[in-house]
Amino acid sequence: MSERDEGATQGSEQPDASHPPQHTARATRLTDARALRAYAHPTRMRLVGLLRAQGPRTATQAAGLISESVASCSYHLRILAKYGLVETAAGGRGREKPWRATARLTEWPAHSSEPAMADAAEAVELAAVERYSELLSAAIEARRTLPRDWQEAGRISDVLLYLTASELSAVQQQIDALLRPFEVREARPDSRPSGARLVQVIRAGYPVPQVTASGPAPETAHATDVATTGSAAVEATPTADSGGPRLDDSAGTKPAEASPVATGTAAVSDIPDPEGA
Repeated sequence: MSERDEGATQGSEQPDASHPPQHTARATRLTDARALRAYAHPTRMRLVGLLRAQGPRTATQAAGLISESVASCSYHLRILAKYGLVETAAGGRGREKPWRATARLTEWPAHSSEPAMADAAEAVELAAVERYSELLSAAIEARRTLPRDWQEAGRISDVLLYLTASELSAVQQQIDALLRPFEVREARPDSRPSGARLVQVIRAGYPVPQVTASGPAPETAHATDVATTGSAAVEATPTADSGGPRLDDSAGTKPAEASPVATGTAAVSDIPDPEGA
């Protein structure tokens, strides 16, 4: 799974094109259950997402964007630093040191035979899904304020397919390859064509749970009935420049990047927040 996984803020601030995010790596891989559980905290996800989408911020600045106290943000940033998800950045005055995300994605094993690791991974993914739901809802509500071409470009859809596990993995890899060329635009504002704006792509691909005798047969399940089928592939619409949060998690920066579900590994890119972009 991939999220600008992680973040959200509230406020009207837009990403500063003159100061793009300063990631030192593409992904931070978490292989310890304690690290994953620490990361699953909603506020921490939002902070990571905020820093990935907005670039370095002090605890005071972050607090204003995600509607948390400065003390709370300082504490959570220190926990994130302990597990290598953020680090102090250059600049700042006195004790007001800025923090930056160490990578643009967070990854962890998609499968583990260790119960503690499997439980921790599940906790992170459930937290991310909850955040995605909030961001999608905010994007839908703001869609009518967008120009017509953006309203028509954004889509939310799903499809049911009969695939083998290897075919599903191949599909995920193909989607990754399709999106990867656009990633450079995050760090290089001069590579963005006129009219480009921050867009978040959310993906999900997984086996439909087995139906019971009393439930609908797979052949009769409707492709768009996500509640019934348990399967969905979603593309998020662009978040409006409404001065509100974005997706990175629940409150805070604008929907940022694609959040792919990587083959053999879960990956969360920053999740911008519709309210804090």
